Amino acid sequence: MKIEQLYTGCLAQGAYYIESDGEVAIIDPLRETQQYIDKAKANNAKIKYILETHFHADFVSGHVDLAKKTGATIVFGPGASTEYDIHSAKDGEELKIGKLTIKVLHTPGHTLESTTYLLKDENGKDHAIFSGDTLFLGDVGRPDLAIKSDVTKEDLAGMLYDSLRHKIMPLADDVIVYPAHGAGSACGKNLSKETVGVLGEQKKTNYALREDMSKEEFIKEVLDGIAPPPQYFAKNAMMNKVGYDAFDTVLNTGDIPLNPEEFEAMANHESALVLDVRPQGEFVKGHIPNSIFIGLNGSFAPWVGALITDIKQPIVLVVPEGKSAEAVTRLSRVGYDNTLGYLEGGIEAWKAAGKDIETLESITADEFADRAKENDINILDVRKDGEYQSMHLENAQHLSLDFINEKMNEVNKDKTYYIHCAGGYRSVIAASILKARGFDKLVDIAGGFGAIKKTDLPTTDFVCPSTL
Repeated sequence: MKIEQLYTGCLAQGAYYIESDGEVAIIDPLRETQQYIDKAKANNAKIKYILETHFHADFVSGHVDLAKKTGATIVFGPGASTEYDIHSAKDGEELKIGKLTIKVLHTPGHTLESTTYLLKDENGKDHAIFSGDTLFLGDVGRPDLAIKSDVTKEDLAGMLYDSLRHKIMPLADDVIVYPAHGAGSACGKNLSKETVGVLGEQKKTNYALREDMSKEEFIKEVLDGIAPPPQYFAKNAMMNKVGYDAFDTVLNTGDIPLNPEEFEAMANHESALVLDVRPQGEFVKGHIPNSIFIGLNGSFAPWVGALITDIKQPIVLVVPEGKSAEAVTRLSRVGYDNTLGYLEGGIEAWKAAGKDIETLESITADEFADRAKENDINILDVRKDGEYQSMHLENAQHLSLDFINEKMNEVNKDKTYYIHCAGGYRSVIAASILKARGFDKLVDIAGGFGAIKKTDLPTTDFVCPSTL
């Protein structure tokens, strides 16, 4: 028996490779599937099943491509409806992989078709669960993504309560838990940074598995504090249901070098978005006017999905040397398949062609502190709600980057704003978006709130109402 977790940090997503006696099952594969094919080939094994725990909303799965390339059967849980061939498994059905057995446990709640796969070893002993978004380490999946006219988020939360208590919690404490996501995913509220655990520990520490919790208490607690889902979630879920263009096609058409004239023509005549994915320090020093910064060195794909509202938006890329294929690949993971090419030679080629360059003023936290003490300045905090509520600068205006497109009218074009996030990545994203919309009085604070806290500027700490 061979089990391998293939974890992708920027998506906080775990895919799984299971092998026994020359047969393989892949669970929740990424869009780029060659890695699974190569792994099976190296082991003289054949991919038999592609198991999907549910219709993912936070990334486009590679199940359709992988099935076409290998002939493997795509398996979903009960009730799944697709526009391509699948095996819709029954609750309790058993699938064979070599000497191993995989039992289908229908665990609705995150979505209606959500399924946990229970792996039994060659002796029939329960070994591990691949729990998808039903059970995370420290949390459970959000129940507000698959709402229909006749099914509410409260209904789904109730189903999740029953699934956990009737299908998951009766399993032995030594059963290994392999979830679909870890910390950083928007599919839950408080996921652990760990990506593998055991069920017994979850029974002790995971709030959602408390034995004394009533269904009503569970529904209230699991729904409390859930942020609205990013706008791309519904679009990715639909792509996973109906299918998509082959990844190889997306890569071949997107990873194309463009000289400055071709690049500029794409931006002007094809209405392509100029997406700059270099490190934020390089963007600050010089970038193409009206380009948007979302760096590959951060949570790239989720921020693309949250902020670029048209998933079919034509995109041209400014990339670090040798990173064009990576950028196209990571865009495709969240369904942004309409990349038209990248600027060959980068910003240096653009400047050599006599094209305009803009900069973004960026200052240190100490410089910012000096200015704040001497003048009445406008501070824009673009961190998430919870970060802001925990601690923030006095008199700082809060505008979470997640909602910058919807709430841009809260920013005054006539005022100068000093923008910060936690560490400096998101503030440059926010500044680039504002600059592209005509806001030209912006100053980035390098190092973000982490650096600001080391100055003597006054902050406001969050006080729990129960302590008042």
